[in-house]
Amino acid sequence: MDHISPVLWQFLVKWLTNFAVIPPEASKVAPQMDALLLFMTLVSLVGLVLVILLVVTFSILYRRERHPVAVQIEGSTLLEATWTIIPLGLFLVMFVWGSVLYFRIYTPPPNAMQIYVVGKQWMWKAEHPGGQHEINSLHVPINQPVQLTLISQDVFHSFSMPAFRVKREAIPGRYTTVWFEATQEGTYHLFCSQYCGTAHSAMIGQIVVMSQDGYKKWLASSTSGVSLAQDGERLFASLSCNACHNGTPSARGPNLAGVYGSTLTLSDGQRVTVDDEYLRQAILNPSAHITQGYAPIMPTYQGQVSEEGLFSLVEYIKNLDSNYRIQQTTNTTTLAPVATATVPNAATKGMVKP
Repeated sequence: MDHISPVLWQFLVKWLTNFAVIPPEASKVAPQMDALLLFMTLVSLVGLVLVILLVVTFSILYRRERHPVAVQIEGSTLLEATWTIIPLGLFLVMFVWGSVLYFRIYTPPPNAMQIYVVGKQWMWKAEHPGGQHEINSLHVPINQPVQLTLISQDVFHSFSMPAFRVKREAIPGRYTTVWFEATQEGTYHLFCSQYCGTAHSAMIGQIVVMSQDGYKKWLASSTSGVSLAQDGERLFASLSCNACHNGTPSARGPNLAGVYGSTLTLSDGQRVTVDDEYLRQAILNPSAHITQGYAPIMPTYQGQVSEEGLFSLVEYIKNLDSNYRIQQTTNTTTLAPVATATVPNAATKGMVKP
């Protein structure tokens, strides 16, 4: 070992010490994913070994020296049915198993904590409901379901957390969701696993899993003083959305109090459920989401509100359970500056047309 430099030797020792065939199982779903992967790997290995053994065996038994003249061999119905039914059964087991896991991963529980994530070249920006902002980092509590709502500001990205066995695409112009529940405290890798440009390899970060108490302390020390809902309220007022959506009988726009999670009937008779994606599209493309009984007078806010601003508006409307808060917003005369939007002129004032 004398010819190996000390620096190189230290690097090799550190690399071998930390080398792992698979990442640690740090989430609730990770052992289930690994069990499926192990089953698929074993089935593939057994099939590979069986095929190799048959090829070698037949090559020896039926080589030219032993059988110079070809002999017609009749098929066996039992044999053909066996090698068809057994692989089919194994594939169906994999399909059902994988489908169950898929729906489990992409169906968040009702008590999941909400975090919004924006992907952009070449960074991840996380927005917590309490107003905490992170770049290329995500702090979460242990043993708490966390739902991520993702969107891309430019090109396709993929939010990948190998230790949690979770990956979800961040797509321009559309929300995607995924959830996980961390089971081990520690710091884990975060990658973009979709090639997104020249600095794709630098689009990395870390997931920090903390104890419940530690996470509460982090929230208290990291807050900007304004929650997403409060920032959305300011944006709601600065865009004069309350001029049409104020909950009064003469309002020109539908009532937004308690609208989240409800079912609306549109002017074309279509019935839709109001969720995050619907609210976003209703803000950016209101002419396609006209509530029955209202005129198509709402302007689009495409290009006037950033993705972070849309998160704030959505969070505000989600928590809008009465018209009292809208009236309070309407009566507000002094508002802090809102950096996430450009206030339109008087001819284009309005708000969501759910």
